[in-house]
Amino acid sequence: MTGPAPAVVAQAPITVALPRIGVDLVPLSRIPQLREPPSAPALHRMLTPAELRLSDEAGAAGRLAAKEAVFKLFGTPGGPVPWLSTEILPGPGGRPTLRLTGRAARLAREAGLGPVDLSISHDGGWAVAVAVAVITSPTPPTALISSTQATERRESP
Repeated sequence: MTGPAPAVVAQAPITVALPRIGVDLVPLSRIPQLREPPSAPALHRMLTPAELRLSDEAGAAGRLAAKEAVFKLFGTPGGPVPWLSTEILPGPGGRPTLRLTGRAARLAREAGLGPVDLSISHDGGWAVAVAVAVITSPTPPTALISSTQATERRESP
């Protein structure tokens, strides 16, 4: 039994907002290691001059954790972290704010990231940071078959 082909309706792409979350944990004990020779230059390659001025041990660990958490939002594992183009500074009320420039800004655009919200905490010798953003991504076009024709096809032997 042959009949007309099922009707296929092309649907325009739908924009979907998806949450993306990055988390990182840094031991406070790592910071003195990054400040001491031969690692002394390491912390200066990871924190901007403004961040270094504002950071004690806990602040530096929190900023490193926040930068790693933000990097995870980009969805580019294995690439180098854009340390100096990701800056974490205090905003109103001391809440951490993010400033992206250069490579980090490009990665954020390519990932479709919206505004990023950060939270940093320190306790028991650890700093933890969480970064959250929404990405807007068009879903691929889908083909829909009318429900009547789909039912007919399922019922056919």
